[in-house]
Amino acid sequence: MKKLLLFVSLLIVSVSFSQHVNFNSQKNWSLNKKELIFGIGATQFNGDLGGGSTEGIDYSPKDIDWKSTGIAGMVGFRYRFHPLFATTTSLSYFTLKGDDKYSEETVRFNRNLHFKSGVVELQQKFEFIVFSKEQFSPTYKSPGTNPSKNRNQQYYIFGGVGVCFHNPKALYNDDWVALRPLKTEGVAYSPFTLTIPAGIGFRMGISKMWRIGMEVSYVKTFTDYMDDVSTVYADPSTLSAIGAAVADGSGGNPGYSAGYKRGDDKQKDAFYHLNIVISRNITYKDYGRQRSKSISKSSGKYKV
Repeated sequence: MKKLLLFVSLLIVSVSFSQHVNFNSQKNWSLNKKELIFGIGATQFNGDLGGGSTEGIDYSPKDIDWKSTGIAGMVGFRYRFHPLFATTTSLSYFTLKGDDKYSEETVRFNRNLHFKSGVVELQQKFEFIVFSKEQFSPTYKSPGTNPSKNRNQQYYIFGGVGVCFHNPKALYNDDWVALRPLKTEGVAYSPFTLTIPAGIGFRMGISKMWRIGMEVSYVKTFTDYMDDVSTVYADPSTLSAIGAAVADGSGGNPGYSAGYKRGDDKQKDAFYHLNIVISRNITYKDYGRQRSKSISKSSGKYKV
């Protein structure tokens, strides 16, 4: 009878563990419900300034000026509330740049405007996990268990909402001056805008507590003034001396004077992110110890 009970106990432990390593039959996803997120990466602006070499590709992935790549840093908190769904709250700081001197398109090059901006963005993203493989091998050997390698991979798409603060500046006499207070187009605009991020990503485990991955996202804004350029040239007599100097970089070209087109107000600005993301599992302090205790307890060998 004792041998039978022992055999049944070992069978239960074996079945329980087998289910545990199979994502489709057990709650392995819940072992990483809560994570701290850290990211670093690059940004690309997609708006009026800088960009590609031909007409008709503006505001598209082809309209990228690699020489104006910015940098980004991010911290956040991810909560996975379902095997297929998670949400991430993040705070980012990054730089956006654009410079007409790098454009091969004649009109932009002759316009000769530029900007850079430090941007702070708060995002709330929602993830749909398209594919995942999450298996965890035992940290000990016991009868009836087959050792297997850890597998912790996820591939996902995401979208969300956000709000960002931007502060475009231009170089004037070797100093970077804020453009918004100068009203270079004769209008006042808000330094805040709503954003809509969308993208794809993947992550993989490098230990039971840490994961690393990559995210690529496109972020649409609700402003056309991320780069301080949108409509037409203002009358320089209505601007300050500094405002007039940074509003027109063409050197007096008559096609770039008051009333002429300065930007394209029919399309809002956007930007891209490419981030390396590292996450730290904070669901358990030590998953291996928790799992070992649970298995030992179920087999009648539990020790504190």
